[in-house]
Amino acid sequence: MTNSKFQPVSGFDLPRFAGVPTFMRLPHVERDNPLYKDVDIGLVGVPWDGGTTNRPGARHGPRQLRDLSTMIRAVHPVSHIKPFELCNCADLGDVSPNPADLMASLDRVTEFYTGLKADGITPMTAGGDHLITLPILRGLAKDGPVGMIHFDAHTDLFNEYFGGTRYTHGTPFRRAIEEGLLDPKRVIQIGIRGTMYDGEDIEFGRSAGVTILMIEDLMERGFKDVMAEARDVVKDGETYCSFDIDFIDPSFAPGTGTPEIGGPDTYTAQRLVREMRGVNLIGADLVEVSPPFDASGGTAWVGVSIMFELLCMLADSRQQQ
Repeated sequence: MTNSKFQPVSGFDLPRFAGVPTFMRLPHVERDNPLYKDVDIGLVGVPWDGGTTNRPGARHGPRQLRDLSTMIRAVHPVSHIKPFELCNCADLGDVSPNPADLMASLDRVTEFYTGLKADGITPMTAGGDHLITLPILRGLAKDGPVGMIHFDAHTDLFNEYFGGTRYTHGTPFRRAIEEGLLDPKRVIQIGIRGTMYDGEDIEFGRSAGVTILMIEDLMERGFKDVMAEARDVVKDGETYCSFDIDFIDPSFAPGTGTPEIGGPDTYTAQRLVREMRGVNLIGADLVEVSPPFDASGGTAWVGVSIMFELLCMLADSRQQQ
């Protein structure tokens, strides 16, 4: 059913370089707005990179992603999904972090997403570094562990950094498994590659039941076969999708903190996301776009294009629920 309450501004009505940028030119709806109760899918920024261990800058990601997202139109070119007609989508603004306090920032994100879950809103998040997914899951998985499809060059299953630091962008999914937010037997990680510290993260993940597919698995088997396995892993239970922009080869998306060569191109990334159709999705994120390393804005354009792909899957999934 078409619902026109939250339609994006068309480039035929206002030039794309004009107006106040919001995610995909959607209305900005704050929680105290009477229209908030009608939101189905909320696009949210989490401008925070307090978990970054090397090259910072992802805290500026949501602002640049909003700016580049003015290029997004209304209809998917292949599936013909019209997410803005299937669901009421709105830009809910940013979660305000405390840049001087990592743990306080985690609590703020958790509180925000706990509210979204209580209000029945499906979140599509722009990061921010990958640690933001931990408090998002704390908000969304309060009723029990969920599954996850994770596109990344790294497992983010490390235990600690620098002799005891347990909360970084390399540790969120170790913590999420320990906290009972993720069911490791319903988690699949796709595209893992790059030189390693010691491999303990992969050993931990596999021993816990996580399905970890290296980039060689994807390249040799192809996206359809890999995503058939992904759908089999998560089954029909509630599932979250987390997409790190460094999953894509840095020749296509160099503006990120921890690039790894040998990744897929942008077209393959799009095809992988489209193969999630039918998965019971409760939310998604796109993280680790770092504008200081993205002088041309090209990485942010890749990022928002993937966000639109994810948004289409979220809208389609919500319609099936």
